[in-house]
Amino acid sequence: MREVISTKDAPQAIGPYSQAIKANGFVFVSGQVAIDPATQQVIQGGVATQTDRVLRNLSEILEAAGSGLGKVVRATVFLKNMSEFTAMNEVYGKYFSSSPPARSTVEVARLPKDVLVEIDVIALE
Repeated sequence: MREVISTKDAPQAIGPYSQAIKANGFVFVSGQVAIDPATQQVIQGGVATQTDRVLRNLSEILEAAGSGLGKVVRATVFLKNMSEFTAMNEVYGKYFSSSPPARSTVEVARLPKDVLVEIDVIALE
């Protein structure tokens, strides 16, 4: 069985995708960028500020699915510039301070809306 997850407390999808899908005991959250859900606009600031907004968006979606950041088992981080890894990682580490999930981090040429970071996650329900 498959359930679409949607919340107004996170940015609305900007394409043909769901914020998340709950299936077989997992929550698959689409990549989130630094969009303020209240304005649907990209927030201003560097990679640390954007990473914080992304993780808050992910948290809201996971909570709407009955999960949370503490149940994340896998994350993928997409960075516009790998030289900003340390700044991103510092903020990321505050959200995943104990038993962090498995993770990959990759540098990409460009991200939606020209943001600096995008993160997607898979969590347990």
